[in-house]
Order: sequence, then structure tokens, then C-alpha cells
Amino acid sequence: MRASEMRKGQTVKIDGKLYAIVDFQHVKLGKGGAVYQTKLKSLTDGSIQNVRLRAEETVEEAYLDKRTYEYLYSAGSEHILMDTTTYDQITLDDDAFGDGQKYLKPNTRLQVTMYEGKPIVVTLPNTVDLQVTDTPPEIKGATATSQNKPATLETGLVVQVPPFIKVGDVVRVDTRTGEYVTRVKDA
Repeated sequence: MRASEMRKGQTVKIDGKLYAIVDFQHVKLGKGGAVYQTKLKSLTDGSIQNVRLRAEETVEEAYLDKRTYEYLYSAGSEHILMDTTTYDQITLDDDAFGDGQKYLKPNTRLQVTMYEGKPIVVTLPNTVDLQVTDTPPEIKGATATSQNKPATLETGLVVQVPPFIKVGDVVRVDTRTGEYVTRVKDA
């Protein structure tokens, strides 16, 4: 496609690397022709890059396939996922998840973005509910101060929680920030 046909959110391939178009602006230079100043986000490492393209230049559009997978289990540093429509299983290593593996528990639904049949981006749900396995007991009379305490969750993740949280409670954690959101009431 020509640079003049770019849209925000599209995925393009430049120099063999995949980028998502974050922003672009049509700029008219004093003497030369018009150019597009683009802001691209790398899909492999998340870095932002500014690239200037002439309107007549062509860029290769990359078509990504987003699929819903269910996390099944981990074996060492490998994580087994199942496609929820075809029931095909794939194995991803720790690098595919980054810090996200701390939020994985069986039956968690994930979004996996594929390019040419290879997974490139794993997107976790915004929040997950995890059970508290270890935390110090509540100190009587400490409710007046809002001091948080550490709590170890079922996946080994440690988060800061309010003092009223006890072992066995289920808490909601934001996977983007790693912070406690709320205590989950029994359904």
C-alpha cells in the first residue's frame, strides 16, 4: 500500500519487522514534496520509532490473525495453550508472556495475535481473580491507617493488599499494573 493510504492501528512490515501505526501526520516541507511523519510501535519489543515516509513510497501491510486461546498448564518454562475454536494446542516459552506468566492459572482466556502462523503478541485479560495463599494476620485497631501488607497469591505473585484481606480470600489484580483492585465476594 502507498504511504498515503495508511491508517492508525494498521500493522505494517518495514525492513522485515512488524510495527503498529500509532500516529501519523501529513507534513508539507518547504522545498520538497509532502511526507508522512509516522509513529510506529514495534510488535516484538514495544519500542516506539519515528519514521518519515514520502507519500508515493510503498509499505507492506501485514495481516494479523487474533485468536482466543485458553491457558491449560505449564511444564517448566513452556506454557501450553489451546485454541478455543479448533482445539489445537500450541506451546509458548516464558519470553512470549514476559511478566504475564505470574497471572496465569488454568482456564484463563488469552488473546494471541498471530502473523504467518506464528504467535507474536500475547494479551492477558485486564484483570484476574487469584486466591491469597499467604499474608500476615490483620492487626486489631490498625484500620484507621491505610497501610497495605504483602500477600502471596496462588500463582506466586506478591501484591500489596489492604489489612482486612486474609488467607483464602480471592482478590482481583490488574494485569497491566500488577496492583490489587478489589476483594471478590463469594458468588
